[in-house]
Amino acid sequence: MSASPSIEIAGRQIGADHPPYVICELSGNHNGSLARALTMIDAAAATGCDAIKIQTYTADTITLDVDRPEFRITGGLWDGRSLHELYREAQTPYEWHAALFARAAERGVTLFSSPFDETAVDLLAGLGAPAYKIASFEAVDLPLIRYAARQGKPLIISTGMANLEEIETARTTALEAGAAGVVLLHCVSSYPADLCDANVRTVADMAGRFDSPIGLSDHTHGAAASVAAVALGASVIEKHFTLARSDGGPDAAFSLEPTEFAGLVRDCKDAWTALGRAHYDLLGSERANRQFRRSLYITADVKAGEALTRANVRSVRPGNGLPPAHYDEVLGRTAARDLTRGEPLAWDMLA
Repeated sequence: MSASPSIEIAGRQIGADHPPYVICELSGNHNGSLARALTMIDAAAATGCDAIKIQTYTADTITLDVDRPEFRITGGLWDGRSLHELYREAQTPYEWHAALFARAAERGVTLFSSPFDETAVDLLAGLGAPAYKIASFEAVDLPLIRYAARQGKPLIISTGMANLEEIETARTTALEAGAAGVVLLHCVSSYPADLCDANVRTVADMAGRFDSPIGLSDHTHGAAASVAAVALGASVIEKHFTLARSDGGPDAAFSLEPTEFAGLVRDCKDAWTALGRAHYDLLGSERANRQFRRSLYITADVKAGEALTRANVRSVRPGNGLPPAHYDEVLGRTAARDLTRGEPLAWDMLA
């Protein structure tokens, strides 16, 4: 295993040795409006995110319009709705894609998508998508993974609901089919996900198991899980985005608004910067304060020949005297000359 695997998306290196790659997921929060989708790209780009992601499917390519119980959602945000109805509302129409890619290019931010069938992969390939995201529910769809990987671009695979064997199979399938690297995202496929279920320690565990960059697809409220994941080694953070939760939308309830998302980007980057490296050397920024460490000082006047005791010598700030480690050693020694309160203690002051 390499010490720090990395991949490249649109010229940006992604891995533990690089700042976290933050993906702004638009999902279906455009609420069926191309104008809103374009505005979302503008707002997302302004947050400082590294990439924007959309989803490429139609209701008919992702599910079937049939009236059977297993095609209806029970519980959660979308309780009672049929899959076809939900996806018909949330889909990003194929005919919008060229305009969305063009707007992202104008704003200088990378855009790619999650394809859900071969027609979606073909559309995205024609638009020059620099990567493909495989959603958690599709992580077991090996034919889709294989087809996307054959485009020769990196794949980002969410692992929600997948066990270790399924994760390794998806990763191996992508690489063997020609993917230019794989990123694995720890994910809890619950919408929204509770913080107590986030289990972001899994990020560090995955980093030890798979020779790929690891990240988090975060469906929790707020930014805490994402920042914690960066602290545990996440190279990629994916988070849902909306202009305003009050506007509604399929994923609005667990999406961040622009100011919140900008804070997430900042906090994730700052967390990575703060990680630094493990070391015990004196930093340049610490040198000026080294003089204020504790040392041994005369705290009461001492006549030549008198003994040093706890009453006339002790450890105080600043650090111009002998190190406090010598305290027991100097107690009982006699003064070689008259010593004045406030003098830093030195060896030549002792008989």
